[in-house]
Amino acid sequence: MNISGTINALRILYNPSLFLPSVTVSTFNDLPVPLPGGPAGSADEIKVVLLDKDNCFAAPHTNEVWPAYREQWARLRAQYPGDRLLIVSNTSGSSSDVKGVQARELEAATGVRVVQHGGKKPGCYPAILEQLQRDGLVESGRQVAVVGDRLFTDIAMANLMGGHGFWIRDGVVPHTSVFTGFEKRFYDFMRPKK
Repeated sequence: MNISGTINALRILYNPSLFLPSVTVSTFNDLPVPLPGGPAGSADEIKVVLLDKDNCFAAPHTNEVWPAYREQWARLRAQYPGDRLLIVSNTSGSSSDVKGVQARELEAATGVRVVQHGGKKPGCYPAILEQLQRDGLVESGRQVAVVGDRLFTDIAMANLMGGHGFWIRDGVVPHTSVFTGFEKRFYDFMRPKK
């Protein structure tokens, strides 16, 4: 169970905008590359992209990039080379991956580094942002994009660090949980009307 996600979801009572993405797309293939942030060279230019794994670019509980997304994966890796593209998962590399076995397997399958973090999203954001700053990758959270399929974890993490949240609404496979159904209804209710 993700205690951090559950506790942070209670923020919906006083700050519902915390869970709204900067950009919403149906699937990973629909992400605009490069990801829109501030203009090149500005304090808001996206310099690092943090990717969720399950149901974002891979089927849940697998490590391989979904076959239909491989070309998009290559475009994203070319646009954000090396440690500018990282994976942040609530399984691989998290506190539940004590010896880092899952992280190493995911890195081998994708060629992208998995960020090691001691908590779960979104509560791990201060440590991740500090690590990115210490490594000289970003100056502030405004230069970070988080791509994921969950509003209350991935998008909340992006907003808590002051970054850009890219929500994969539909993912690799249809969501069936009550929580993800609630997130979609919440988004439909809260999103700006045209």
